[in-house]
Amino acid sequence: MSKDGLVIVYTGNGKGKTTAALGMALRAIGYEHKVCMLQFIKGSWHYGEMDSSKKLEPYLELIAIGKGFVGILDDNSPREEHEKYAAEALKICSEKILSEEYNIVILDEVNYAINLGLIDVKEIVKLINEKPIALDLVLTGNHAKEEIIELADLVTEMKEIKHPFKSGIKAKKGIDF
Repeated sequence: MSKDGLVIVYTGNGKGKTTAALGMALRAIGYEHKVCMLQFIKGSWHYGEMDSSKKLEPYLELIAIGKGFVGILDDNSPREEHEKYAAEALKICSEKILSEEYNIVILDEVNYAINLGLIDVKEIVKLINEKPIALDLVLTGNHAKEEIIELADLVTEMKEIKHPFKSGIKAKKGIDF
């Protein structure tokens, strides 16, 4: 294991941030590295990675913590409930990051949670600064804050150029979820 873990950010309004993180996880698992992916926001929906991750155990642990997308689509949950789930997610993230059980920890959609005000950016900055030196930490989601970008070793911005939704094509199983 490398002694110098990286902080990696996948952000931007284009698709592919979670997929990039999962691709990295798949590559790491090929070397029998242990990966933990904690999903903010997505928790109440079913995604293909929930099933495929089970096939990659014990190398991949996926934990969906959020209550679902906040304030859009079929979200009828009070904001306080989303905040409660986000606080719990933050606690679990800290435990997983500091456990030294993993080579990579992925905080999926954490940038959205920060942007929505469910989590304070200072809490994530604290986690980045406290992470074990060998741990690679990946943060995904649009609207990455400058404080996080400054601490990151690698930042990739996904830029939307064309999206099928704008042509009336709905999300596709196996591609979008």
